[in-house]
Amino acid sequence: MKSMHFEDLDIKKDILKALKELGFEVPTPIQVQAIPHLKMGKDIIGQAQTGTGKTAAFGIPMIERVNPKNKAVQILIMAPTRELSVQVADEIQKFSNHVIGVKTLAIYGGQPISTQIKALKRGVQIIVGTPGRILDHINRKTLKLGEVIGVVLDEADQMLDMGFQEDMEAILKETPTERQTAMFSATISREIERIAQKYMKQPEKIMVAQKALTVPQISQYYFEVKPHEKVEALCRILDMDKTDLGIIFCRTKRSVDELTEKLQNRGYSAAAIHGDLKQTQRDRVMKKFRNRTIDLLVATDVAARGIDVNDVEMVMNYDIPEDFEYYVHRIGRTGRAGKEGVAYTLATGKQMRTLKALESYIKGKIVRRKIPTVNDVVEKQKDSIADQIHAVIEKGGLTEYTNFVEKLSDDHNSMDIAAALFKMLTEKSDTELFKVAENISDTEKEYKADMVRLFINIGKSHGVKPKDILGAVAGEAGISGDVVGIIDMYDKFTFVEVPGQFEEQVLDAMDKNRIKGKKINMERANDKR
Repeated sequence: MKSMHFEDLDIKKDILKALKELGFEVPTPIQVQAIPHLKMGKDIIGQAQTGTGKTAAFGIPMIERVNPKNKAVQILIMAPTRELSVQVADEIQKFSNHVIGVKTLAIYGGQPISTQIKALKRGVQIIVGTPGRILDHINRKTLKLGEVIGVVLDEADQMLDMGFQEDMEAILKETPTERQTAMFSATISREIERIAQKYMKQPEKIMVAQKALTVPQISQYYFEVKPHEKVEALCRILDMDKTDLGIIFCRTKRSVDELTEKLQNRGYSAAAIHGDLKQTQRDRVMKKFRNRTIDLLVATDVAARGIDVNDVEMVMNYDIPEDFEYYVHRIGRTGRAGKEGVAYTLATGKQMRTLKALESYIKGKIVRRKIPTVNDVVEKQKDSIADQIHAVIEKGGLTEYTNFVEKLSDDHNSMDIAAALFKMLTEKSDTELFKVAENISDTEKEYKADMVRLFINIGKSHGVKPKDILGAVAGEAGISGDVVGIIDMYDKFTFVEVPGQFEEQVLDAMDKNRIKGKKINMERANDKR
């Protein structure tokens, strides 16, 4: 069956533009079912839990109904908590980013009411709020609902459980009877049915089937992070985990590209895969991932559907998915063939409620972990070096080095010498990460218009020199070393220029190659680097 796309739902171009910028790829089941009914002006009852993409399901058609020239409140959305109110308002604002003149406001308890009154006076077309605060504004006559054309009751069952029934009904009575009404609830109780019968017009019922099975061998953990610290937290987790093969999931294609670039710039062996890549590019990335030439695959949910690799040790949810069913699919990429796997999730403070809903959906516990500190990472590196030292000692062949240490022992005792060497290894700094290395020759080579820049995940810290890169590229690709351009070598990675006509030839030749015994990943560098 062919996948549905947002374009197939007859959504207005300015909203489609925002969805594309946000990286939304395909609509979720609730969106596919709800959007057409709401666009036709029908009332609907959607049985759907948090994590099914229902905000876009009702938000997009409601935005389309707004008249931007009218500054009165036209859409009213009720939600059980201030956290959900803020989340829904934020998403709707993003969807309407290119719809000129449409403004959204979240109103809830705990925020100074004077601030909300000022915003309401300036003119707002879409209100998202808790029943208690909405009713408070109505009673103060700071919120008038006489021109409302659409009402949404989001998570209606929770509002009833929290004792908002009287408030909800009082608010609905303040809105015009000819309005359109949409109600979303995880369960359809008798009380929900009664409210629907009293305040809705022949509503269409929509149900989203739930699949909530996970793999028992998968250990699931989450880390609470601040939004601006997500990359740093991810890197510390990766450094502690030392995963040989892992997949990092992002919600949008833009996030995939941005995160991949940041990881590569920090020296991680990572590559991106999403719907905007050509099939040949996707095939090349997947081939490298299966061959373990790259350690980390950064992907969107849609692009990852075809991933079938048995040895994935770790799945990282860099973003919590919009549809919780995607979470089940994501973590199912690890723990295969009877092996144990681990799934990590990064969650911001505002997403704690969403995380609890996710636990309810999977009928399981996601255990909290603390983000590793810098000291934790350093100690882990020390342990790793210690393991390497033990392995080298067991392997033997140390006579030459023993003689060297004996000479040093004339001035220092052996314990101090060993400690100094260990210190040199553990304190090796990445301060040279952004320093440009010497070029391959003393003669400065100029960038040429037809040259392309390639990225290689190997650098000075691996004992590699520019001549090693030059020899590998020229020798394996069968091109003259004279045509290779500037080689910019950093601590953990390198950029090398080659003529555009040889790009594919070089990439194919280096696909299964090693430099200084290390598997390499070579790909075209992002223009922003």
